[in-house]
Amino acid sequence: MSKATKRKHVQMEVLQDDFSLPSKNQQIVRVISSKGNNLHEVESSEGSVFLISMPSKFRKNIWVRRGNFILVEPIEEGDKVKAEMVRVLSKEHVKYFKREGIWPHAFDSDCVRGFNSECDIFEDKEQSENSEFN
Repeated sequence: MSKATKRKHVQMEVLQDDFSLPSKNQQIVRVISSKGNNLHEVESSEGSVFLISMPSKFRKNIWVRRGNFILVEPIEEGDKVKAEMVRVLSKEHVKYFKREGIWPHAFDSDCVRGFNSECDIFEDKEQSENSEFN
């Protein structure tokens, strides 16, 4: 399989609307930072911080940024690296998980890159115009 074909299949897998719920051993985490060598430092809903690895099929095809939410699956053989990435969650995934009631409550108050619609600031134009004259 050529690199272009592989990239196309991986991107289609990530972008398609696969709204399957996480299994019992999977969990949702938030990316804190990138540590290099396809390792990312993440925070779980309980507040524990650990490293996850990015599988080779995602490397050079999918970009993970600070604040993204990721679905991970634990690995047993790791001492420092505790889990492996399964899927990067989009805004639609987050909305669906909230509707289904499986979204961790610890991440509800986070205003990360517009995931939570309650975080958007609404400013009334009339109030802002009147405040300029006061």
